[in-house]
Amino acid sequence: MKKIAILFGGCSSEYEVSLQSAYAVIRHLDRERYEPVLIGIDWKGHWYLFEGAVETIPEDHWWEEPECYPALVSPDRELHGLIVFRNGWEEKPQRLSVDAAFPVLHGKNGEDGTVQGVLELAGIPIVGCQTMASALCMDKDMAHRVAGAAGIKVPNSFVITTENRTQAKDVAKELHYPIFIKPLRAGSSFGITKVSQPEKLEEAIELAFTHDSIVVMEEMIEGFEVGCAVLGTTDLVVGAVDEIELSEGFFDYTEKYTLKSSSIHVPARIADEAAAKIRETAKLIYRSLGCSGFARVDMFFTPRGEIYFNEVNTIPGFTEHSRYPGMMKAAGFTFEEIVNRLVEQTLQEEVR
Repeated sequence: MKKIAILFGGCSSEYEVSLQSAYAVIRHLDRERYEPVLIGIDWKGHWYLFEGAVETIPEDHWWEEPECYPALVSPDRELHGLIVFRNGWEEKPQRLSVDAAFPVLHGKNGEDGTVQGVLELAGIPIVGCQTMASALCMDKDMAHRVAGAAGIKVPNSFVITTENRTQAKDVAKELHYPIFIKPLRAGSSFGITKVSQPEKLEEAIELAFTHDSIVVMEEMIEGFEVGCAVLGTTDLVVGAVDEIELSEGFFDYTEKYTLKSSSIHVPARIADEAAAKIRETAKLIYRSLGCSGFARVDMFFTPRGEIYFNEVNTIPGFTEHSRYPGMMKAAGFTFEEIVNRLVEQTLQEEVR
């Protein structure tokens, strides 16, 4: 039976979301084919092999369980796995090999290529995007540059650093209000502000700088957001297009996880021809950025039928109510089929 390491938690502001996503993945993994090896990463960045009750994960009590042992990924490619300290740091550690790793981590220190780099160094096959694509997709400016070079429309933007911050007001006028201020590398819309008035600009920039050392100022694209769930590396499967309907504001962290004033429509309320064009654009973006395994591609669809690239989530939310499985479900895939197909394709690619 193949051992699959499932990583959850993470030293990230999206720690709680990861716990929910990982719990869903763990519950739907085929136990007749795969043995889960659970690796928890706490708020402080400590790594553990977790062998306790999985029900404690979504409630964030897992780290209190006695079956929680300090562990680390060994860079030794022959080991292909972990070094575990079951009896404390003073005792001789144990070696634990795995066949693949499924990082169910969101945001910084998990979705941005850092963990993927550790796993690649260890020679452990990764379910999902590899190091380069993960890092590239996390960088909003570089992702837009690459997508733009591939012929895809992207919003006009300006990168703000501490050196050129004084230019922000003049550039904002050129982009025309309302505009969006975003941290360069952050997930779940943390630190993002929609700015409609010049007097609110500096406050929004300051907030974004609390999440990253570089900030992006971006024009607002008229229309609404659509998304595509993409699965595969060579032969791609694309789920049904979804549509985010907003009654106010934008799709921030609160809206993403509560839907207080917004709705998600699957499939999107657009013509079949437009949906097909969006799916093809999603595949082009996915390939252009070097994605593999799976990812969610988010775009804007304008009243004129234009498609603009927004971002790629290389490890999108993976609860049973998240957008990615929702779009795949609308295309005929159950949650179990999605999870096990992702693992299976990773192991098959390793054999090749």
